[in-house]
Amino acid sequence: MRLGPIGALLCRLVFLAICLPGPVLLAGTVTMDPLRSRADFWGLLAGDVLMTIVGAGFGVWGLRLVTRSRRDAHRLSAASVAATAEILAVANHLGGEDPGLDLHLRISGPGFATFEADTIRADDPALVPGAVLAAVVDPADRLFRIT
Repeated sequence: MRLGPIGALLCRLVFLAICLPGPVLLAGTVTMDPLRSRADFWGLLAGDVLMTIVGAGFGVWGLRLVTRSRRDAHRLSAASVAATAEILAVANHLGGEDPGLDLHLRISGPGFATFEADTIRADDPALVPGAVLAAVVDPADRLFRIT
């Protein structure tokens, strides 16, 4: 899936929003008067630390994912060569909410050795073993995209 600049910005904002509540709540708990509500303080502190760790971890993971996706798209647009992807096997994709197909492909073209790869595509009756799809490949590291 291609992620444009607006989509990347929105994704980054969402992942940043996931990172922020934990530290904000943690700062509020730490600045709270511990003598006023000693019983609640330690429970809030433990919950806020856990929320900070989980939220920051997930947020940083998402930010890195968006950055890697954009970097790969730029690399493919700059250094890719045209290729063909022959479908070797098709299976139903059972993960997630969107049904689709798991494709096992043989990708070949000029400037790189033929290799096999797997990808997930939306359900389409034209995707059958033996069908040939257009693709682009970065020969340096076999990064590919079906076009």
